[in-house]
Amino acid sequence: MTSPTWHDKAADLKFETRSFIGGEMVELTGGHFETVNPADGAVLAAISQASQADVDRAVADGLKAFKGGAWSRMAPRDRMTVLYRFADLIEDSAELLSLLDTLDMGKPINDMMTIDVPSAAHTIRFSAECIDKMTGTTTATPDNVLHYTTREPLGVVACIVPWNYPLLMAVWKIAPALAGGNSVVLKPAEQSPLSAVHLARLFAEAGGPPGVFNVINGMGEVAGKGLALHMDVAKVSFTGSTEVGKLMMIYSGQSNMKKVALECGGKTPQLLMGDLPDIATAAKTAAWGIYNNMGEVCNAGSRLLVDKKIHDEFLYSFMREAEAWVPADPLLESTNMGPLVTFEHQKRVLNYIDIGKQDGASLAFGGNVPQGLEKGAYVAPALFTGVGPKMRIAQEEIFGPVAAVIPVDGIENAIEVANDTIYGLAAGIWTSDLSTAHRLAREVEAGTIWVNCFDEGDMTQPFGGYKQSGSARDKCMDAVLAYTQSKSTWVKLV
Repeated sequence: MTSPTWHDKAADLKFETRSFIGGEMVELTGGHFETVNPADGAVLAAISQASQADVDRAVADGLKAFKGGAWSRMAPRDRMTVLYRFADLIEDSAELLSLLDTLDMGKPINDMMTIDVPSAAHTIRFSAECIDKMTGTTTATPDNVLHYTTREPLGVVACIVPWNYPLLMAVWKIAPALAGGNSVVLKPAEQSPLSAVHLARLFAEAGGPPGVFNVINGMGEVAGKGLALHMDVAKVSFTGSTEVGKLMMIYSGQSNMKKVALECGGKTPQLLMGDLPDIATAAKTAAWGIYNNMGEVCNAGSRLLVDKKIHDEFLYSFMREAEAWVPADPLLESTNMGPLVTFEHQKRVLNYIDIGKQDGASLAFGGNVPQGLEKGAYVAPALFTGVGPKMRIAQEEIFGPVAAVIPVDGIENAIEVANDTIYGLAAGIWTSDLSTAHRLAREVEAGTIWVNCFDEGDMTQPFGGYKQSGSARDKCMDAVLAYTQSKSTWVKLV
């Protein structure tokens, strides 16, 4: 008997259409919306969606749990134990979680099994390890005074996450929030709602108290806005577009001045200098940097700033490396590119390809709907050459597999072009000169810099941007501390 394929396993799935509030599955009251498989256009399920009453209920249950103290006052080591169990259960549920995200947004199944699920479990374990490392201080005072600081949880945290990494981006938010002792209300993107509710159930199975981790599905205009305006939400942590990120700040000011953590758009440059040490490696990495996850990555290396000295040689190498990126069925383990998340987003990306051609850039390859895959939301990886730094495809976030080669002439010109953007999330620097590397790392306006590599790092590395790429840092110890607040206590010794 042959082992079941991913298609066989997908055919046996029963989709959970409810949300999770107060430790139990709940049918929401705002009607239903359909979630669609972008690989073939088939409707996967009709998901119950939140009304404002459901938002209020989730926040109320979170606040009740927070004030009750079952989690917020739990002994640090006990809270760590629950989160460790949570991470183990995620790994045990790897196939289910992988299938849900692959079917929901088109991510290749092999990426889910080897990257997203293991990274989610690792993120939770890292956050758990931070719990008993969040120490306060005592300060030098007169001998009749004791002064000390402590860190306390915020309360109810709303986590509003995007569709491009449904599982992993949710965990990037909830793990530090839970580690800090907060209650959480998670609002997944309506394009990829399926896996989030299973996270909440696994947390409960691990020993998480009812009401501490709630999930509500629904539209951003209702559920997301409702959370951001809610007077009992202490913080909203948002990953998504810059446009909506700005609304989060407005909603905070219109309500209770809740803390706002934003990780928004990007237009990441890769600065490929004339002395880069290995053109073949740089080209291979650059192709991965833009075509990985179908280019639906906030820090995708979409702008290739190539020094004129190596322009033609690099372009030749990049085009050869790009041949390895072939859209195909995401349920095949050999696939490295699936469809885009929705047919609407497919139209958006194809429109940008038309804009690039109209603005005078040369389409070197791709940018079409691959033959035989017309039923899905596929776009073949594309490369534009001869791109001017002011063209729309060089300035606006496309969020798809579209690379733009912008010729630059030396270090000064590379810095100027790299910083000529409203964004500042990340940057890649390729050079064999140590002084050039450090100068570019200092001058380029981005929150994360990679030198002679791209999108590498571990959980000790803060991730977040400058300018309109946002205000927060994910991963790292600081991310956990950001879900707490400090208290100063001054004791007069009588």
